[in-house]
Amino acid sequence: ERLVESGGGIVQPGGSLRLSCARSGSVFSVKRMGWYRQAQGKERELVATITPRGTAISADSGKGRVTISMDNAKTTVTLQVTHLKPEHTAVYYCLQVIQYYRFSTGYVVLWGQGTTVAVPS
Repeated sequence: ERLVESGGGIVQPGGSLRLSCARSGSVFSVKRMGWYRQAQGKERELVATITPRGTAISADSGKGRVTISMDNAKTTVTLQVTHLKPEHTAVYYCLQVIQYYRFSTGYVVLWGQGTTVAVPS
């Protein structure tokens, strides 16, 4: 299984972005999906996560501007962010925590390859 991200690019200040992350291949269950970002010279940080039941958590800095959703097939996670600023420039990575088989021990964390979002000043 691998994750394929799409939707990055250049976004003007005040604009919005929509990122999608699709997983190829089937799994037994999904624990959660989410998005993280890493700005140049900084550590990777949480943007938002969501569980199959729809429980969503976003970082304090994104509250009110971030919407995360998971499709019914539990293969794709989508992130929408509004009111972007130059400080939101980063590589955005999606994450899916999955269980391959019913009797697998533990969950596996899958990461996407990252998609760059640039908000010019």
